[in-house]
Amino acid sequence: MSFVDIFKKLSRSELKLRLYSSTAADVERALQSPQGNVDSLVSLLSPAAEPYIEQMAQQAVALTRQRFGASIGMYIPLYLSNLCANECDYCGFTMSNKIKRKTLTESEIKDEMRLIKTMGYDSILLVSGEHESKVGMPYFKQILPLVTEQFSHVAMEVQPLEEPDYKELIAEGLDAVMLYQETYNPVTYAEHHTRGKKSDFVYRLESPERVARAGVDKIGLGVLLGLDDWRLDALLMGHHLDYMEKTYWRSRYSISLPRLRPCTGGVSPKVELSDKGLVQMICAFRLFNQQLEISLSTRETPKLRDNLFALGVTHVSAGSSTQPGGYVEPNTELDQFEISDDRPPQVVANAMLERGLNPVWKDWESGW
Repeated sequence: MSFVDIFKKLSRSELKLRLYSSTAADVERALQSPQGNVDSLVSLLSPAAEPYIEQMAQQAVALTRQRFGASIGMYIPLYLSNLCANECDYCGFTMSNKIKRKTLTESEIKDEMRLIKTMGYDSILLVSGEHESKVGMPYFKQILPLVTEQFSHVAMEVQPLEEPDYKELIAEGLDAVMLYQETYNPVTYAEHHTRGKKSDFVYRLESPERVARAGVDKIGLGVLLGLDDWRLDALLMGHHLDYMEKTYWRSRYSISLPRLRPCTGGVSPKVELSDKGLVQMICAFRLFNQQLEISLSTRETPKLRDNLFALGVTHVSAGSSTQPGGYVEPNTELDQFEISDDRPPQVVANAMLERGLNPVWKDWESGW
């Protein structure tokens, strides 16, 4: 049984009722046995849990230190292209936007990597718009060897691929795939994805399973917080995560919790997620899954990021550019979305050190 089969049996109305009818007693029971318990996750994500956020935070800090120590992995995105064949109204790369389009050549990628290496990074996330004909498998197979020569850990956040494709990329050195559902509400999903292959909700929902069957070491799930009710989207992602870990246990898992940010032609959040709500969500997922990796991007403000580092976050980007070629030649006309934390990586790392945390630029060495 695939997660699509399970998803079809889940009642959104029943889950929402449980979320918004949870009581203080439900939250207190959840705090006693949160690990791997989706029923507990319901209560921890509910409005009833808001008075317990401090207690949740204390438990989240203790669990994170126990499992990950004081280390936080440092990574940086490298945008390969802003070409896109999809219409997604929350993204600056959407097909109808009249922006300059660019796909990096081998030479430009080498220039970008050379500058990134001077920042200290050894973990990189390759990102592109979704355009199969011009930024597809031939392009990925061409450029991936260049990247794996320079970086010890290489992840990709591109369009969903087929299982054989992922196997080919693993052979070229791919370590991780980030593939976000954006929202688990099919109706809302259809409103925001109106053209292109990404408009197929079911195909995207089943994509992480193709990644897992191919044998990718690490798989990232995520929702774009603000497209729909964030509590319900987070809960359904919890169900998805639970299924993936139990079915494809050989892979490691991470989640990303980005809030909707301004971009060219973008939309406003349907449901606002406050800073307090984001803290609650991070703590809830840490209590739910102690080994889960949680990433924090530069979408958030410096002050908030500094305060979130210790709460359950395990991986952080810094000094990021959301435009192809943006490290060598910054050009805001090519941006995917606005960045809130534009501090240099070393400044962010120093903020971690001041809080007793250890920024890790490279956490392993090849045996060769």
